[in-house]
Amino acid sequence: MKTFSFIAAGVLAVVVSACSREPDCTSEMLAEKTQELTTALREALEKDPSRAADLTRKVQDITTRYQRATTLQDACKAYDDLIESMGN
Repeated sequence: MKTFSFIAAGVLAVVVSACSREPDCTSEMLAEKTQELTTALREALEKDPSRAADLTRKVQDITTRYQRATTLQDACKAYDDLIESMGN
């Protein structure tokens, strides 16, 4: 659970930094992506708890890439990248 909280904090940093009125990504879409990411992360860790370090690294890499995101579109892209990385 500690790992999950750490990963979630990294994701939150991306979302907080992204604020815009881009029509391609709304706050409602981000809320949906948050739920999707949470589910994907939980499932990945339940399936293989030994992936925790790898998933943490992936989240850190993606968070670093998007840490200067200023639009909701950037935040949605970050979420999409994170969700995709949960399956790899």
